[in-house]
Amino acid sequence: MMNKTETATESLEAHAPPRNAMQKMPGHWLLAKMGKRVLRPGGLELTRAMLERLDVKPDDAVVEFAPGLGVTARMTLERRPASYTAVERDEEAAAQVQSYLRGPTQRIQVGSAESTGLPDRCATVVYGEAMLTMHGPQQKLGIACEAFRLLKPGGRYGIHELAVVPDDLSNDIQDEISREMSRSIHVGARPLTVRDWREVLKEAGFRVQFESRTPMHLLKLGRLIEDEGLLRTLRFIFNIMRTPEARHRVLSMRNVFRRHRQHLSAIMLVAIKP
Repeated sequence: MMNKTETATESLEAHAPPRNAMQKMPGHWLLAKMGKRVLRPGGLELTRAMLERLDVKPDDAVVEFAPGLGVTARMTLERRPASYTAVERDEEAAAQVQSYLRGPTQRIQVGSAESTGLPDRCATVVYGEAMLTMHGPQQKLGIACEAFRLLKPGGRYGIHELAVVPDDLSNDIQDEISREMSRSIHVGARPLTVRDWREVLKEAGFRVQFESRTPMHLLKLGRLIEDEGLLRTLRFIFNIMRTPEARHRVLSMRNVFRRHRQHLSAIMLVAIKP
């Protein structure tokens, strides 16, 4: 039997956009339309590590920024937190997540992670994945500060993002990576060095407690099979091969990732509000 995340993804596949729309669609939604569920730079491996370190328990109040298709949300809900609130600015994604939330303690609202409108100190756990990378420096800090505001003292904040390595990588190469990725995925991409990601959290008031990294292999075959399973990977490849516009876009993204592979990494950080 299919789970609801699979059903949600298949709903996206069933409503394929016009061909000209595929040329302009943000890369992560294009991958979702083709059937990919896991859209995080470090795959399920780094998501699982983040959730382990966040240690969500039945007495936790959880807030998730930008749940997307809700793969991580489902993993969190399996831990049965006292409450779960998602903040998602994309209405289509919010509707997908809403379809499997149950009861008054599980809800999603359409809005900005930088200004959620949620009460001060309403959460014990806040996390977001693959979303800070798509914002500029001030927005990154603003979202981290919003997480700080939402958390009670001792609360945990987790991020899972794209990083550039090493820390002393020249600004010219960082700018080149950002430009090429933004051009390919049709969304502004501004990954930071590991040092700078830690600095964003520290500037927001957090104390970084844990760090983990893994190669950024989002579109490599081994990672696809690990994240999606063999049958879903085959269907994803089939959908791309039969859709020329999607094939062109996905190959372009893959080429950018391969060209800069020595300087791209997925990073996960968990920080504490003192």
